[in-house]
Amino acid sequence: MAPSLTDTRELKTFVVDEGHGVKGLAELNIKTLPELFIQPVEKLLDVNKVVPQDSIPVIDMSNFEDPEVDERICDAAENWGFFQIVNHGVPVSVLEDVKKATHRFFALRADEKKKYLFKNSPTKNVRLVTSFIPEVDKVLEWKDALSCFYVSDDEAMAFWPSVCRDQLLEYMNKSESLIKRLLEVLMKRLGVSELNEANEMTLMGSKRINLNYYPVCPNPELTVGIGRHSDVSTLTILLQDETGGLYVRKLDSEKWVHVPPIEGSLTINIGDALQIMSNGRYKSIEHYVAANGNENRISVPIFVNPRPTDMIGPLQEAVRKGEKHLYKQVLYSDYVKHFYKKSHNGKDTIDFVKV
Repeated sequence: MAPSLTDTRELKTFVVDEGHGVKGLAELNIKTLPELFIQPVEKLLDVNKVVPQDSIPVIDMSNFEDPEVDERICDAAENWGFFQIVNHGVPVSVLEDVKKATHRFFALRADEKKKYLFKNSPTKNVRLVTSFIPEVDKVLEWKDALSCFYVSDDEAMAFWPSVCRDQLLEYMNKSESLIKRLLEVLMKRLGVSELNEANEMTLMGSKRINLNYYPVCPNPELTVGIGRHSDVSTLTILLQDETGGLYVRKLDSEKWVHVPPIEGSLTINIGDALQIMSNGRYKSIEHYVAANGNENRISVPIFVNPRPTDMIGPLQEAVRKGEKHLYKQVLYSDYVKHFYKKSHNGKDTIDFVKV
């Protein structure tokens, strides 16, 4: 039965607790956005602050060994915190299969998807959610997401949804060498000559993959797909479809830049963990996803993280002579818990570890 659009409790039950999500709400062909999703003006993107002629760096990685490619990657990490890569070695067929698998999962009936709600899921490592943290968000974001924390192939085979599991595992597997290559390049500029077993585990010892779904919205100008935030990861590897809607804040600026989809590309962004470990040299940057009034949008990020049990802080090699440590040592799981205690609000999480 369709919920009352004016009864917030009933609406939240339908969207969040019964697994219909905003996709189920959009499929009711509602003409007006319910108040539960209407964001305060200060949370919305000011279109006057978007710089249409600007773009994040696009880097061709077809020649992995070219020192100029390494320079461009590190410069982008320092000056933008975001860049797109093409000819990256992950087969386009694998990317297309992941996009199809994402659509397959969200095409399931609500009673099928409901099995993956946190309260129903047999594992804490798989969670279907609407908005960011619906238990905390006073106003909901216009997004559904399936979040899968990777433990092992066996655990994934047992608990991840069968309609998308194989494609997600293949995508993660085919991205592994790319992730290592990017981290090797970024570490080298910091003075870390090579990845060894210890630092590799701290940089990329755990991974999480999300399937994000943003349905057509009746009043996209009143809400957000994802509010302004930076990621808590080391790196995020983002596959977006052809719809567009991702905006990135320019460093030390109030201006925003759209990240147009490029066929076959991946978008890479620096997360808070790497900003901390690089002592602020590499930048995790606020980004935002706009709601769309015409098309459904999907995206699939792989979050490359330290292990929950790792202590993170500025790497010894990253602190130049005479420089001060900008950040304290922090248990990574404590940092992540702090992030998930509150709604999206820019880069305020990193203030938690500033010296």
